[in-house]
Amino acid sequence: MLYVRPSPPIFQFNIILGSLVKIQHYPTAISLSKQFESKGIAPDLATLNILINCFCHLGHINFAFSVCAKILKMGYHPNIIILNTLIKGLCLRGQLSKALHFHDDAVAQGFRFNQVTYGTLVNGLCKMGETKAALELLKKIEGYSIKPDVVTYNTIIDSLCKNNLVADACNLYSEMIVKKISPSVITFNSLMYGFCAIGQLKEAIALLNDMKMKNINPTIYTFNILVDVSCKEGKMKETKIVIAAMVKAGVKPDVVTYNTLMNGYWLINEVKPAKHVFNSMAQNGITPDVGSYNIMIDGFCKKKMIDEAMNLLEKMKCKNMNPDTVTYSSLIDGMCKSRRIYYVWDLVDEMHDRGQPANIITYSSLLDALCKNCHLDRAIALFRNMIDRGIKPNKYTYTIIVDGLSGLFDKALALLSKMEEKGCMPNAITFEIIISSLFEKDENDMAEKLLREIIARGLLQ
Repeated sequence: MLYVRPSPPIFQFNIILGSLVKIQHYPTAISLSKQFESKGIAPDLATLNILINCFCHLGHINFAFSVCAKILKMGYHPNIIILNTLIKGLCLRGQLSKALHFHDDAVAQGFRFNQVTYGTLVNGLCKMGETKAALELLKKIEGYSIKPDVVTYNTIIDSLCKNNLVADACNLYSEMIVKKISPSVITFNSLMYGFCAIGQLKEAIALLNDMKMKNINPTIYTFNILVDVSCKEGKMKETKIVIAAMVKAGVKPDVVTYNTLMNGYWLINEVKPAKHVFNSMAQNGITPDVGSYNIMIDGFCKKKMIDEAMNLLEKMKCKNMNPDTVTYSSLIDGMCKSRRIYYVWDLVDEMHDRGQPANIITYSSLLDALCKNCHLDRAIALFRNMIDRGIKPNKYTYTIIVDGLSGLFDKALALLSKMEEKGCMPNAITFEIIISSLFEKDENDMAEKLLREIIARGLLQ
């Protein structure tokens, strides 16, 4: 096209650039536009709009505004698409104040924006946690003779619910109904999440009836919100009600639903139902994922059913599923607590060979087992190795080590000094736990001495 004479019309070049933008090849689109400009082919307004879009997506806001200035020099007037693209670009870069200022300047010059503009600004405000400002902007929109759409309302309702301001979200929902703006499934999903977050599960479930009355079909995500909360609260009766409603609505449970159910049964120590749910997945055409196996393995380990947990690990390998850090950490913890410390190291080696990095949970389990089995030197060596690997101990890890060093006060202090050198000193809460632990073990002298040492170092006020 570049070498055809006469040159093809600019809209043919724009089609190519537009196609590149759709597949997010922004740098290529910019490069090609430079090539045809260098051949004397003048861009039009559509070309410049494409370039602004590219620069905005790449975060080059200054270049985008330079193109806008070029539009003005060429005698064009920026249209609503260009201005909306610039506002979206600013919002994507977190430059919300500049986006609002740009909007106010344009309005002052007599320009009128549309629903897309205000939806973008409201979304930006909510993502920045400025929900109150988003509500104020919503009130201003009508003054511009623009009717906010359901997307704008959904954005604010979702933000309010995530901040536990459910009453305000319900008021906004009522406002939607009064203004005859039809809610969508997203509206109800947000409200359900909000009610669940503040512990009002019955109110969340009741919204299913409201959806039915408004001919809105709940999605799998809708039901999974309710299943998740009811399971976490151990309310399996309510969970069954939700599952029944799910089946009645013709929505098929997915792997997330099954995983949530298994987790719920383990939380209330119901082993048989958890196993039944896991075994029924394949029968219902759902392939268990790594998360499914992790839930079952962790549950078995906590019940000290180590052999069953190890059988599941072998099944994972047979199915070419890669166990992750969570899988191994659960197994290592279960083995340690079942006093199978000598078998643990094979798992640790396997974990390392598979490229799964040990985390703080893995190390804490190993340290606890070593300390309780009087392998104090190995525990201290492992603890130091953990710090050298850049894994920061938490308060539980510190407590495990100091408990292990009970009666060896000098070593405990030396270890604290070493941690201080590494910049891994525990905080005040950690020391409180450690000292309380010493008092509980009737190591009063050691606890008081440690407290004096900490105060002398200025670690506690």
